[in-house]
Amino acid sequence: METHIEAELHGLRDKLIVMAGHAKAAVNDAVQALSSRDGELARRVVENDRILDEIEMEIDDFVIQHLTKAPLATDLRLVTQAMKISQNLERIGDEATKIARRSHDLHKEPLVNAKIELPRMAELAMDMLADAVNAFNNRDSALARSVLPRDKEVDRLNKQNQRTLTQQMIDNPASIDSFLRLIDASKSLERIADHATNIAEDVVYLCQAEDIRHSGAKDAPLST
Repeated sequence: METHIEAELHGLRDKLIVMAGHAKAAVNDAVQALSSRDGELARRVVENDRILDEIEMEIDDFVIQHLTKAPLATDLRLVTQAMKISQNLERIGDEATKIARRSHDLHKEPLVNAKIELPRMAELAMDMLADAVNAFNNRDSALARSVLPRDKEVDRLNKQNQRTLTQQMIDNPASIDSFLRLIDASKSLERIADHATNIAEDVVYLCQAEDIRHSGAKDAPLST
């Protein structure tokens, strides 16, 4: 029979999964708003950011109240890592909101032909986030570790985008504002990938009690 603390911890896990679902939806909608120049969708992303803020505060309250109630080391890891994961999910929501704001501004301006890898970057960042969340849900440390090396490709694409957009600003000074907004969107996607990486590292610690944040795991090649 499930104890009271076990039921509460299950509730904590469920709350994190719900929060992760909102974060993934926010990123997906923000990217969609950017690609389709959908100002209404961008507005909804901004408005819905409060949901993530509210869930993060609920998780913080739970952690503060239950740190002294978890008798097992595995339970303590879940409680402490839950706070860290929720913080990263909330920050992912913040970055999605930034993308939505840039999208809302861009749809009011003339369309620019920005030759950048934003769609590919968005796909990679969203896949990393989805796998990090699935790794938490399934306690899959191998899947969590597979997220880490992908961050380098997102970083590379962001740097490439920055160079390309900077040159386009020089070539098309009348569209500088639009290019700057795309630079901001690219930076936000890079940060989303960083937060997904942080979540994956937290999952490894949750599953194996191994702190890999400074172990060089990001540089390890993907297994074949």
